[in-house]
Amino acid sequence: MNPLVIKLGGVLLESNKVMMRFFQSLVNCLKSYKRHVVIIHGGSYLIDNLMRKLHLQVRKKNGLRITSSEHMNVITGVLAGNVNKRLLSWALKFNINAIGLCLADGNSVKVKQLDPDLGHVGKATPGSPSFLNKIYKAGFLPIISSIGITKDGLLMHVQSDLAAVALATTLKANLILLSDISSILDGKGQRISEINTINAEKLITQGIITNGMIIKVNAALEGARVLNCYVDIASWKNLETLELLFNGVNVGTRVFV
Repeated sequence: MNPLVIKLGGVLLESNKVMMRFFQSLVNCLKSYKRHVVIIHGGSYLIDNLMRKLHLQVRKKNGLRITSSEHMNVITGVLAGNVNKRLLSWALKFNINAIGLCLADGNSVKVKQLDPDLGHVGKATPGSPSFLNKIYKAGFLPIISSIGITKDGLLMHVQSDLAAVALATTLKANLILLSDISSILDGKGQRISEINTINAEKLITQGIITNGMIIKVNAALEGARVLNCYVDIASWKNLETLELLFNGVNVGTRVFV
């Protein structure tokens, strides 16, 4: 089977119940299918909390965080430090051999500055699979933060859905984008089980898909295009469906080109 890239949002770390069910479902998936899995994570919720405590202003442009050098130090600490190692600790609790990494390790994902107006916000493109393939062969599950490094050595924060697409492209993997939203919803609040580019653009134009969900949907569409297969958007909140999701069942919204 193709490798599986699972993107997690950092907010799920706030619930021990969710973390237990997530990793138990992951263990069952690894036992049943023997496929390689990579976890990639963001953590905007936790970044915002810490920045408020430090009295640092949170500013965004087109849904992306404007990131100064001062803010980059905080973001790196949250994502590559706190969130990454907490996820690693949960993996170890479930006897999963795991290793905590960032996008730059092994040149797995290449990153350059996206827009000077955004500061330390990176654009991710596929890198080399060699390092991660060696990690697999050594029996480890990579847990990767969405922190990248440019060829000039600058730390960059990459929007985690977009980072996940670049990583999945590197590995020629299937991709699941997990968040607190169970699926894309139509104008009546009903689940949309499948969506393509034309449908998505229509919902964005109508103002039904808005804000951060626009970035997520566009990332999924880009992933479906470059991977030449569907991308799943689903929720980590629906604990009873996680194993089904990991085993290829559509429980959220399946995104096609």
